[in-house]
Amino acid sequence: MRKLKEAVLAWRLERELTKKRILEIYLNVAEWGDGVFGIAAAARRHFGTTPAALSPEQAARLAVVLPSPLKMDPAHPSRYVQQRSRIILQRMARRDPALRETH
Repeated sequence: MRKLKEAVLAWRLERELTKKRILEIYLNVAEWGDGVFGIAAAARRHFGTTPAALSPEQAARLAVVLPSPLKMDPAHPSRYVQQRSRIILQRMARRDPALRETH
């Protein structure tokens, strides 16, 4: 029953909002660590900066820890976080020519 409710909710959200807006909402409520909710709090807590000022590497690390933010620390990345963030950076570089110059 829960999955059916989630499917209906997802369908309604996608009808009313753009994918960009859905992602924006998610990033602003997601948990990024113990008591850290939203990308602004995560950028400040883990890197001492704002979301707009995050480097591509920092943004990639934050993305990697989302599935398990209480076990992984983007500011002090484990080998797994480092490896996964490199993969994300490579994908970002394929989509954005400006990132290719730095990676």
